[in-house]
Amino acid sequence: MTANILALDTSTENCSVALHWQGEVLSKQEYSPRDHTLKILPFVEQILAEAGVSLKQLDAIAFGRGPGSFTGVRIGVATAQGLAFGADKPMIAVSTLQAMAQAAYLSNNSEQCLAAIDARMGEVYWGEYHLQNGLMCLVDEELVIKPELLTGNSQRAVAVGTGWQTYQELLCGQFSGAKVLESVLYPTAQNMLGYAQVAYNKGELVSAENAEPVYLRDKVTWKKLPGRE
Repeated sequence: MTANILALDTSTENCSVALHWQGEVLSKQEYSPRDHTLKILPFVEQILAEAGVSLKQLDAIAFGRGPGSFTGVRIGVATAQGLAFGADKPMIAVSTLQAMAQAAYLSNNSEQCLAAIDARMGEVYWGEYHLQNGLMCLVDEELVIKPELLTGNSQRAVAVGTGWQTYQELLCGQFSGAKVLESVLYPTAQNMLGYAQVAYNKGELVSAENAEPVYLRDKVTWKKLPGRE
C-alpha cells in the first residue's frame, strides 16, 4: 500500500515540508535558520492547498525526530503533534541522518553513506547507512561524538551533512576514501517520505501524545555568566 503522508522537518537550518498524495510528491523548503516557527505552518498550508487536500484525508504525518538543533527539533515535533492531534492521525518518526543518507542514494545512487550533522561543542551527530532494498538503513547506532574518535571503512562511501564542512580536516583525515556530497547538507522532508512509507506499511506508527524527539545529547554543558554560578 502507498500511503498518503505529510512530512515536515525543522531540525536544522533548513525548513521543509513534503506531501506524498496519490502517487505524486509535492515539496517546499527554505534555508531559514531563525524563522522555523513563522514558516512551517504556512508551508504546510501551501502544500495542502496545492494538492487540494485536507489533513483528514491523509494516512499519517511524518516528522524529523532529530538529531539536530534542540530548538529546531522541538519546533518540528510540536508542530507535527499539533497537526496530528487536530486531524486524529498517527505519526511516523524519521531520523534526520537517515533522510540525508536517503538523499545520497536518490541523487548519487550511493549504497554506503556517512552522515554527519554539526552538533557544536566540537562534536557531530553521526550515522553510517547501507542500502537495503532501496532504503538506507542504519549500521550500529547513531552517535554524538568528537570527529577524531570516529573510525571505519570509507572506501565506497559518500559523505553528507554540515559536519563534513565544519570538521572537514578531521573527518576527511579519518575517512580519506569518502566522497563528500556538497549538494546534501541538510535533511529534507521530501527525503523522509521513503522511510515513512516503509514504516507505515510495517505499522511503525506512534500516537501524537507518544511522539518524541531524539537529541542524542541528553545534557548540554555551558559556562554560566559571571555572578550567576
